[in-house]
Amino acid sequence: MIFPGQCKIVGHASTKPCCDKVYFLSRYLIRDTPGGCEVVEVTLDQQEKGMMRTLLSSRVLAREDEICCYPEKVNLNNRTGLVERALATGCRCTIFTGPDEHRTFVLDPDLSGFLKIHVYDVSPPRPSLSACIRELEGVGLFGDLSVQFIHHVRDISALQADVYPCRAAGFEKTLDADSMQGGESVAGCMTASQFYTECYGRDFQLVNICPLESVREEPFIARCCRSEREGAKSWNGRTGAVVHWGASPVQIYEAVRDLVSRRVSRQ
Repeated sequence: MIFPGQCKIVGHASTKPCCDKVYFLSRYLIRDTPGGCEVVEVTLDQQEKGMMRTLLSSRVLAREDEICCYPEKVNLNNRTGLVERALATGCRCTIFTGPDEHRTFVLDPDLSGFLKIHVYDVSPPRPSLSACIRELEGVGLFGDLSVQFIHHVRDISALQADVYPCRAAGFEKTLDADSMQGGESVAGCMTASQFYTECYGRDFQLVNICPLESVREEPFIARCCRSEREGAKSWNGRTGAVVHWGASPVQIYEAVRDLVSRRVSRQ
């Protein structure tokens, strides 16, 4: 796969105002042709000092019939998203345009070298960890990490328990708003179990919904309401990271970067 690290090294060539000279930062050109466009790799004279430099050689990487232009403007910093979109086009080379009209391309898209991070969360209500990671990824904050997130979001409404954790999820009977009579099946976690025991005794059946209980793959990131579990963890024999139920976007971002850093250092 060829995927330029930054769009600033990709130029768009439609005319020749300086004859065959090319802008000094350019390493690739998207060049207009009568049949569409082609992608060219260029070598410039690095001994020159000007803004426009002599073209020493060029090599066509993709021709018109191998290229498609993505129809929508996209965030060019969401690199994983661009590779996924490029794969979906079915073309050997896909050209993307950003909101600011900068352009880049993905040639021979391949995600096999990307680190897959498994995200464990539950819903309803909003799966805040999973949703936050999607939002951060969408604006390109993980663009330099070459990671692909695999989301595992458990639907706790399918459990058909008698009691659920809170009204925020839209359930009719919840620990935070109703009195318990004993004998209920409670969809909850260690915190719910502790709350029920302290207030009503031990006559209940816990259906554990903690995202950590679902961890089966590594590396992983999961959320949990127990602050003592936060940080770098090994869970169910898998390595990963745990963030608090109420973690901020910054904390989630830092946890992902730390997880990737630890993973790379082990290799």
